[in-house]
Amino acid sequence: MQAIERNLLKVNNPIANHKDLSSISELNYQEVNSKSNFGFNTSFKINRLTGKHDLTAEIDKNYCFDKALTNAILAAFMFNKKTIVTGLHGSGKSTHIEQVAARLNWPCIRINLDGQISRSDLLGRDVIKIENNKQVTEFQEGLLIHALKNPVALILDEYDAGKADVMFVLQRILEQEGKLTLLEKNEIIKAHKHFRIFATCNTLGSGDEYGIYHGTSFINQGQLDRWDQIVKLDFLEANLEVKLLKKKFKNDVQVKESLIKDSVSLANLIRDGFKQDELSCIISTRTLISFIENYIIYESLSYAFRVSIYNRYNKEEQSILAELFQKVFATELT
Repeated sequence: MQAIERNLLKVNNPIANHKDLSSISELNYQEVNSKSNFGFNTSFKINRLTGKHDLTAEIDKNYCFDKALTNAILAAFMFNKKTIVTGLHGSGKSTHIEQVAARLNWPCIRINLDGQISRSDLLGRDVIKIENNKQVTEFQEGLLIHALKNPVALILDEYDAGKADVMFVLQRILEQEGKLTLLEKNEIIKAHKHFRIFATCNTLGSGDEYGIYHGTSFINQGQLDRWDQIVKLDFLEANLEVKLLKKKFKNDVQVKESLIKDSVSLANLIRDGFKQDELSCIISTRTLISFIENYIIYESLSYAFRVSIYNRYNKEEQSILAELFQKVFATELT
């Protein structure tokens, strides 16, 4: 049983199971056009990695970029700026980084710092293998070590939920030189010149002001000080959210532009209610997408609203939601 458990690292390591990354270790000299790729001009040149790798995310052609956040993420890639993206759930923090990385042809790996991620998952552990019909012990490098050695954008999701021992491991690579002493192998590891690190979180490790992010904790301020940039992402502006949904449902004839605009208006009213402590849940863009998809399936606006949004709330709040539904769609919730 122990041998099986120890060898799980080989199966769960998303970098070790992929081909060598050395073919994309150099930056292409051809400049990327920021206007055509991201919708705005940057004050600095943007280059992309050469070669191809299956750790590079697929490009979502319908994706709408937030200018301020995208500019910071691009700077992180071009100038190796360690960057935290914070904001409410569902605002697209990790996806934003992935989509920038996809257009820069930069391999990307996400690690969710839930309670199951341990120090050995990041640094490595001894595994048992068979050589010449004998059991031998071999050190298997962890996720963090593989990422450090390669041109990889590492995204640490739920950064404010990481365990203390894991956070102190991460603190080592946030130093200026980014070197990591791997005691298990008596080795000092220097980060690859195109290694980049990002983190996403809901609370920035300073407490949960909304009381909805259970399991988060305070982040060591000494560690927080080692990040170069902290960027906040709110939900998309109404016109951008409408634009995104129009692209998403452009081939669905039953989804009219008026429905999309009304759905975004309703979402923003619910978001305002959440911020004013009138409602306990917030509506993300992905929830809006589910609402419209359910409308297509059930051909009923009321039923789609109930199963996608309304049933998330308690009875007292549901009366508020019914009023908002009637106000936006000019029809009673049935």
